[in-house]
Amino acid sequence: MTTEQPVRTGRSTAPTQRVPGFRPRPGVLLAAALLALILLAALVPSLFADGSPTDTDPLNALQPPGSEHWFGTDQLGRDVFTRVVHGTRYSLAIGAAATGCGVALAVLWGLAAALSGRFGNALLMRVADALLAVPGLLLALLVVLVVGKGVTGATAAVAVGLAPGFARVVRAQALLVRRSGYVEAAVAIGVRRSLIVLRHVLPNTLAPLLVLATVTLGASVSTGAALSYLGLGAQPPTPEWGAMLTEGQGFLEQAWWIAFFPGLLLVTTVVTVTVLGRHAQARSEGRSAA
Repeated sequence: MTTEQPVRTGRSTAPTQRVPGFRPRPGVLLAAALLALILLAALVPSLFADGSPTDTDPLNALQPPGSEHWFGTDQLGRDVFTRVVHGTRYSLAIGAAATGCGVALAVLWGLAAALSGRFGNALLMRVADALLAVPGLLLALLVVLVVGKGVTGATAAVAVGLAPGFARVVRAQALLVRRSGYVEAAVAIGVRRSLIVLRHVLPNTLAPLLVLATVTLGASVSTGAALSYLGLGAQPPTPEWGAMLTEGQGFLEQAWWIAFFPGLLLVTTVVTVTVLGRHAQARSEGRSAA
């Protein structure tokens, strides 16, 4: 009696190991799709709403959502859907510009602290600690008092609030890179200090900072809208989500849709950006651990 032996092939039957986190979860894919629509609305608002966000029609004021006006009309007869779509550009612009300015300021701040002497390092970090100790809203009010109300003032206020925390990250990363072997080797062979900073320190410092900025972008959009809600950011009749919330809060009982839809888009944007930022942060930490 012969026993048949299994035929072996050159192909291994061991299960293929997948890299954890390589395939995004459905929630991340949904967030990416929503963010793509939001960005498209910010770049080409006429693709979704071709009307003017400031045109008034008093005869159709406070109309509820329907087939003619999907999100209803406000107290001046303006189409809320059109204003929400066009407001995407202003709300995202404030958050993105503030985050970008905060990153730029933090890079200069953190590198100056890391590359200066002990006194300069201590001085710059104590200034950062002092600003971090000030409540965010109070710091924003002080910045707006200096710069002035409006989109520029709100952007500057959010950027100043972000810069100290970002600067500490830049300083820590720059000190780590500065003590690395390839930087010490570059110093030993006489490479200029400015060239070392540009080619070695700065690129290796920006990677974790950009991931952190992605996570913080949602909070920047929310803070910018909060300043507009308080009357310190975008001013009426600018169709900015925070300013629209201010205009709609007096009509919550008879026209809830004026404030509801801008708030819904604001929350959706913040959650979407935060989910994608957290996913990018997890991917970055996974690569670092590997």
